[in-house]
Amino acid sequence: MGIVKVIEVIASSEKSFDDAIQNAVKEVSKTVHNVDSVFIKDLKVHVKDGKISTYGLICKVSFRVDHH
Repeated sequence: MGIVKVIEVIASSEKSFDDAIQNAVKEVSKTVHNVDSVFIKDLKVHVKDGKISTYGLICKVSFRVDHH
C-alpha cells in the first residue's frame, strides 16, 4: 500500500482560474514528483478599477511518496 501526502499551495494568474491551476501544477511539479491530483479549496479574485486583475486559488496537491 502506498502513502499519499497532501500539501496546500496558493497560485494566481492574470488570465483565468484555469491558468492559475496550471501554474500551481507546473510549479509544484518542479520539486514534487508523483503528483496525483489537485483539489481546489478556495477561489478568489482581486479587483482593480472595477475589473478583475488577478485570479487566485488555494489548492491541495496530493502525491505518492517514493519508497526509496
